[in-house]
Amino acid sequence: MESEIPNIVGLVATMDSFKGQGSIQMLLTAEQEAQHIVSSARNLKMARLKQAKEEAEKDVALFRSQMETEYQNKISESSGSSDNTVKRLEEETDKKIKALTKSTSMVSKEIIEMLMKHVTSVKI
Repeated sequence: MESEIPNIVGLVATMDSFKGQGSIQMLLTAEQEAQHIVSSARNLKMARLKQAKEEAEKDVALFRSQMETEYQNKISESSGSSDNTVKRLEEETDKKIKALTKSTSMVSKEIIEMLMKHVTSVKI
């Protein structure tokens, strides 16, 4: 029986070492799985960041295009307005010149008569 006791103790010690090795192996496997999960999460995060950056660049390009179009429209409106303003001012100026010419021609006879009267009359 004494010979069986060391065999049982050795068997228990061997089982404990297998159990310990099994636990270590489980921990190593769990650590590898955790690294795999963390790596996958990082890759997914990087992919999402890349996608967000691309979408932001598209939005910026679209906004820039819209602003450029609006700017070009404003420029064309203002240059068109200046052409219209110049035409309008020229028309108003022509009308005023014609009105002044007409009023001058109507008053010129009276002014000539008044000047002739004062020049020809002598007060003593």
